[in-house]
Amino acid sequence: MAAALVRYQTLGFEVAAYSGGDFYGYANRGGVSLHLSRVDTVDPKTTLVSVYLYVGDADALHAEWSGCGAEGRFHEPTDTEYGLREGAYVDPDGNLVRYGSPLAAAG
Repeated sequence: MAAALVRYQTLGFEVAAYSGGDFYGYANRGGVSLHLSRVDTVDPKTTLVSVYLYVGDADALHAEWSGCGAEGRFHEPTDTEYGLREGAYVDPDGNLVRYGSPLAAAG
């Protein structure tokens, strides 16, 4: 849990450990609050954990996160057929954080 809290702090979240033990923590950024939990029976190879964040600028978030020094895999944003520009981050524990922003209106 300590490593996860440091990782999400590096990504720009304000973090706090749960005072009742080392199995739970919080990561807050803007209006988003992630609750992080250590679950020993989750296997990243067989269990998908993911969240989706709607953001103002997917490209700016990708630039910030991929350049901050956090470990993990960073996937550049691409345009989707459903009107979003989406990117993703996979942390070393196998958690998938997808994010997207609306495509600029043509015109």
